[in-house]
Amino acid sequence: MKRGILASAIIALAVLLFGFNPLKPVNKVAPPAPLFPLPSEKQMGWHEMEMNAFIHFTTNTFTGLEWGFGNESNSIFNPSSLDATQWVKTLKEAGFKGAILTCKHHDGFCLWPSKHTEHSVKNSPWKNGKGDVVRDVSDACKKAGLKFGVYLSPWDRNHPEYGRPPYVDYYRNQLKELFTNYGSIFEMWFDGANGGNGFYGGANETRKINGATYYDWPKTLDIVCSIQPNVLFFSDAGPDLRWCGNERGTAGETNWNTITNDTLYAGKPNIERLLNTGSENGTKWVPSEVDVSIRKGWFYHPQEDTLVKSPQTLFNIYLTTVGRGSTLLLNVPPDQRGLFHENDVKSLQGFKKLLDSEFKTNVAKNAKVEASSFRGNDVAYSPSKVTDGKKDTYWATDDKVVSGSLEITLNKIQPLKYILVQEYIRLGQRVKSFNVDVWDDNQWKRVASATTIGYKRILKLNNVKTNKVRINIANAKACPVISNVELF
Repeated sequence: MKRGILASAIIALAVLLFGFNPLKPVNKVAPPAPLFPLPSEKQMGWHEMEMNAFIHFTTNTFTGLEWGFGNESNSIFNPSSLDATQWVKTLKEAGFKGAILTCKHHDGFCLWPSKHTEHSVKNSPWKNGKGDVVRDVSDACKKAGLKFGVYLSPWDRNHPEYGRPPYVDYYRNQLKELFTNYGSIFEMWFDGANGGNGFYGGANETRKINGATYYDWPKTLDIVCSIQPNVLFFSDAGPDLRWCGNERGTAGETNWNTITNDTLYAGKPNIERLLNTGSENGTKWVPSEVDVSIRKGWFYHPQEDTLVKSPQTLFNIYLTTVGRGSTLLLNVPPDQRGLFHENDVKSLQGFKKLLDSEFKTNVAKNAKVEASSFRGNDVAYSPSKVTDGKKDTYWATDDKVVSGSLEITLNKIQPLKYILVQEYIRLGQRVKSFNVDVWDDNQWKRVASATTIGYKRILKLNNVKTNKVRINIANAKACPVISNVELF
């Protein structure tokens, strides 16, 4: 009895002092070395969000414009029934994890009562100048458990000093207001629309800036980080998240999470293809975010009420965004009442039903899996890890083995629509090409092929009937590390 107590005490002491439990099995083989660059913890959290929403709302909603000139009267902004709770409730029920509000678009009108300009809601008739859209959306997100993000246009067609040094101070002061007064902000979004004709306080002229240097982005972003260090920055060049290179809702079929962004900046011309595919040998982890609108335009226009993307179109966009390893940023613009229009809401509800039905049952969960080989024959890296439902376990091969296969056996022959594959990207993105075979008529038949995997890859299988699926990793930058495979 005393020996048992003494042994327990020794084990407890070993755990306390050294983090080592002599009774816990120890991996016989070391895990794969990280393949740099790697995602940060905040980037990993962003990957796992998968779907976020954009909310475009400003004077353009009432003028019918997409880009306001900057001379719009404050009085034009007067939504009759603004309800941010309706926005956020609709988004949450559709499966979105965060919402990014256009706090200021190119027209310069501010959706919060900024101390640094008179061109804002404080001088509008809405709520007699006492309203604050940013506050409403921030509070609604917090209450619903959605993350809140902000878009603050670097270009300002209203401000008289745009294009000159004083405007940069103005822009930074507004960032300080947003990041100090509205709680936790997960993402700051800015784009490359910079310089051109505008009102500019009555000058009514064209102004050009050097997009690479004018805003001194390193200093500007450092100011924001000093207030909220966990924020993610989105722009063409990142530094945390990059644009996908188009607004059609399509990530690259080859989609590396890495680029080398030393010479990139927001608005740099002719970089769309690079942003779409990423760079296989990029030096920084800067994954792509795909922004697309549920309507033809980014702001609400009544003539587009019949042009809202259908649930099936939204589902197809999901497959070409989340299904290609990116995160979807879907814009849903409030109407002139300050509500999501009924057609938009209906489409979002139909989209969620499609997601739920198409990915309802993962028939590969806990299925039997065999592999061409696994790392050191150590059970810690065995093929069963890809169907165990745990995101931090994975199948891996020996270091010099950059190809291999996984064979999943189902309990019966059944039609399959999709295969979902995930890499364990905490150790880097590795797979360069892979394909999928199914067992049919006593032989393997090729049914799908692709290049990169990354955080998540979804491929259509077109209702092929089988009870065996084989995933062939044809080539990888280092030993493949696959954390999850699902079949639907």
